Amino acid sequence: MLESKSELLPVLEQIEKEKGIKKEEILKVIEGALISAYKKHVGRDVNVEASVDPDSAQVKAFVVKKIVISPVNLNQEIALEDAKKIDITAKIEDEMRIPLDTQEFSRIAAQTAKQVIIQKIRESERLSLFDEFKAKEGNIISGVVYKIVDNNVIVEIGKSEGILPVREQVQSEKFRVGEHIKVLIVAVEKSPRGPRILLSRNRPELVKRLFENEVPEIYEKVVEIVAVAREPGLRSKIVVRSNNLKVDPVGACVGIKGSRVKPIIDELRGERIDLVLFSNDSQTFIASAFSPAKVLFVNMVEKEQKRAEVIVKDDMLSLAIGKRGANVNLVCKLTGWKIDVRSETQKKETAQVKATMTVEELSKLPGVGKKTAEVLFKTNWISIEKIAKAKPEDLTVLQGIGEKTAQKIIEAAKEYLEKKQDVAAPAVTEPEKPKEKEAAEKEDDAGKEKNDSK
Repeated sequence: MLESKSELLPVLEQIEKEKGIKKEEILKVIEGALISAYKKHVGRDVNVEASVDPDSAQVKAFVVKKIVISPVNLNQEIALEDAKKIDITAKIEDEMRIPLDTQEFSRIAAQTAKQVIIQKIRESERLSLFDEFKAKEGNIISGVVYKIVDNNVIVEIGKSEGILPVREQVQSEKFRVGEHIKVLIVAVEKSPRGPRILLSRNRPELVKRLFENEVPEIYEKVVEIVAVAREPGLRSKIVVRSNNLKVDPVGACVGIKGSRVKPIIDELRGERIDLVLFSNDSQTFIASAFSPAKVLFVNMVEKEQKRAEVIVKDDMLSLAIGKRGANVNLVCKLTGWKIDVRSETQKKETAQVKATMTVEELSKLPGVGKKTAEVLFKTNWISIEKIAKAKPEDLTVLQGIGEKTAQKIIEAAKEYLEKKQDVAAPAVTEPEKPKEKEAAEKEDDAGKEKNDSK
């Protein structure tokens, strides 16, 4: 047995206090180790019980055997005659607990205790680290680049390490060993060597957390981040709104002379950041989301399908679309609308194209059949005005169109335009005459009729 209480118990009590490992847990593991050690010397089929007293650290051990008349397996059975020598009340089929000499167990117990304590401390530290980082999932943390293995970055974060895999990196970013970076903790999992921590630098949540840490109004919930859309390394758009009418959400996020947004841009290695004011009006929201490009008009093409057309000045088109389409893609992500961006010139050209005629429309003109309509369409004779102004010889060069057919087509186009103009022109009506004037005129007419009859 362990000779004194001071050999083991004070150590266990200190570990319990500092590491949070209960003394009883270690003693149970020691008991199991003692049983395993005894079985190695005697045999696996032996039935052994062992216990360590929690108050004195005294080790007690017993071999449990069944009482029989003639034992076959001496590891598990004992003769009745031998059993009565130990206990006079022993009976057949009873189980007898035979005490073992625990002097040899003292050394085993001490070695086992040491191993168990070391193992338990390591397990406790791993569990403590897991709990610590599990609570930080979804938050950002500062770390130091420890090493780079196959383009995967190992980041030292406190007492543990996290992995920043290639898929969670920004393609344009390069790292050096010893460099300080901020990363988003994406997931924490248990593993035999401690917590496995997955990190990210390319998720929108990283930008959101950076603003939360930098802008007190966001932390205090005076300013709210509604949504974040990101093209990593190129541009991020953050939609904000204020819960206090006296606080400008965009101004609060930018800070005086950019003092709040600049550190975030630096941390993201120069990634552009647009702050967008939230609006419940879709047209206003879409127009604001295109910042820094200025929008002339937002046309809600199909509200149910959430399709819109945005018109900008010619010199704003490239800015509105953005590098590799980043700006317009981000606006679509933020608003949930499918958006076509056009310049003023493109809009006019589109309007002109819409004024042209299809094969089906051309075939409805008098004297124009489907085959002739197809010939006209293929040769770009699709403007009704162009056809009306044409000369017969302009059309006779086309396949299958003779002089008479050409003349009919031109006349039909002219008639079509005239009818269109008549429909478009407002009807000319005489202004209504006052009732008094109308009555006077009737009297004059009646007088005239009398004079004529005379």
